[in-house]
Amino acid sequence: MANDNSKAPIRLEHGKFKTMVVCWILGLGCLFSWNSLLTIGDYYYSLFPRYHPSRVLTLVYQPFAFATTAVLTYKEAKINTRLRNLIGYALFFASTLSLLVLDLATSGKGGAGPYIGICVIVCFIGVASASVQGGMMGELSFMLPELIQSFLAGCAAAGTLTSVLRLLTKAAFEKSDNGLRKGALLFLAISTFITFLCFILYALYFPSLPIVVYYRSKAASEGSKTVSSDLAAAGIQVEANQEVEGNATPQQRLSIKQLFFQNVDYALDLFLIYAMTLSIFPGFIFENTGAHQLGSWYPLVLITMFNTWDFIARYIPLVQCLKIESRKGLMIAVLSCFLLIPAFYFTAKYGDQGWMIILTSFLGISNGYLTVCVLTIAPKGYKGPEQNALGNMLVLCLLNGIFAGVILDWLWLIGHGHF
Repeated sequence: MANDNSKAPIRLEHGKFKTMVVCWILGLGCLFSWNSLLTIGDYYYSLFPRYHPSRVLTLVYQPFAFATTAVLTYKEAKINTRLRNLIGYALFFASTLSLLVLDLATSGKGGAGPYIGICVIVCFIGVASASVQGGMMGELSFMLPELIQSFLAGCAAAGTLTSVLRLLTKAAFEKSDNGLRKGALLFLAISTFITFLCFILYALYFPSLPIVVYYRSKAASEGSKTVSSDLAAAGIQVEANQEVEGNATPQQRLSIKQLFFQNVDYALDLFLIYAMTLSIFPGFIFENTGAHQLGSWYPLVLITMFNTWDFIARYIPLVQCLKIESRKGLMIAVLSCFLLIPAFYFTAKYGDQGWMIILTSFLGISNGYLTVCVLTIAPKGYKGPEQNALGNMLVLCLLNGIFAGVILDWLWLIGHGHF
């Protein structure tokens, strides 16, 4: 029987907004560490000018994120979701703290040693990202679409907040001695605090929220084996819950393969969205947009514009009449976005900074809007365990697209004397 999660019971509606806020914060923590690395790219370019930090770090990050997600997606039906997410948030905190400690230990010096150290830390951030993104999307897929949207908006807010913080720290320390490093260190300290806050929030507060308890109990009654420790954290025994629901025996569910073929267009949508976006952002933004009046502020302004509009666009689907729900309509919209690639090429070659800012903003809008449309529509009509599996599978396709985009991003360097 299909599982309609479009509405929570009336008695739970009063806690819906609070749950959405918590999901937003958890989404923020999911990508804050990675966005921190991207946003202090100007500092790393000053330390490692010959090593293409934005491109190399992204290339290091993605294989670990993709491989971890692939393994966890394959094993999702047997994995302890609570432990998976706790390990992920703990790794985010430890990795961000390690970046801060590494810079302090080396006194902000460049060279191969510190650069390799940063690359190793990035590997752990990739593993953490895979653990949390798939785990949270799988969980939220059998809850409310609004919770998925809030989590995804929080992910985008990580980019916006890190960009704004970086602009503020850069402005605050621009005229001081070693100001670029001081701003980056303050920024990393703030990032460390936020990731620690998210770990505490998920470990102690999220499991006890009424809506979360309700939908986890419902998923358990439909045969899900991934929520037992989550329910135990809220003081609920799965077996007792299943007996109450009259479903003590496990129910049959579609396999990952069956889910994939039923949702291959959604999987392709996410792959293409992120392959296109990451083929431009952030490498092209940092290295291929030329010199303009804004000087060293130019890449930061472009990244801030992308992140801000990506964040805003993730709220557009909340207006029902503006949300694309047609599978064919989504595919047409996604394919149309590939026109941005020649647009960026010719703007970088012939246009001024105003046109580039507009294009970058539109890239953020398309990325955020289409991501929310796909991920909130796809899980509809499935049972809880299937929605969990589908959420994990779609995150895998998303990361596969990111990995492809990271590889394609290097093509911009052809003919520019970098090889």
